[in-house]
Amino acid sequence: MEFLNRIELKGVVGRADVNSFNGNHVCNFSVVTEASAVDREGNSTVEPTWFNVSAWAGVKGIQDLSQIRKGIWVRVVGRLRIRKYVTQDNIDRISVEIPARIVELLPREEEREQMQPQRDY
Repeated sequence: MEFLNRIELKGVVGRADVNSFNGNHVCNFSVVTEASAVDREGNSTVEPTWFNVSAWAGVKGIQDLSQIRKGIWVRVVGRLRIRKYVTQDNIDRISVEIPARIVELLPREEEREQMQPQRDY
C-alpha cells in the first residue's frame, strides 16, 4: 500500500509575505476556504477555515512569487505538515502548515465579487 499526504485548496489569499532565506525566495501566505453547515436550530452557517501555506521559488504553476497577494483566488496543492512546539511561556502549541507543490493563480474572470470560496455541501 502506498502512503498519501495531499491537500488541495481553492480559496482567497489573505496575507502574503515574500522573504529570502539563504538566497532562496519563499512566499508565506494564508488561504481562506468556506464550508457550509446547518446549526442545531436549522440555520445555515458558513464556516471559514484559514490555512498557512509556504511556496518556495520554483514551485509549479507560478513563475513569480510576488504575484501572490491579498484578495486573489488561488488553487494550492501540497501536503499537510503538523509541528509541535513549546512557547516561551511553556505552553504546548501545534502549527499546521501546507508546503505547496503547485500554486495556480485563477483567471481574472473567476475573481468576480459574486464568486464565493468553494463550499462543501
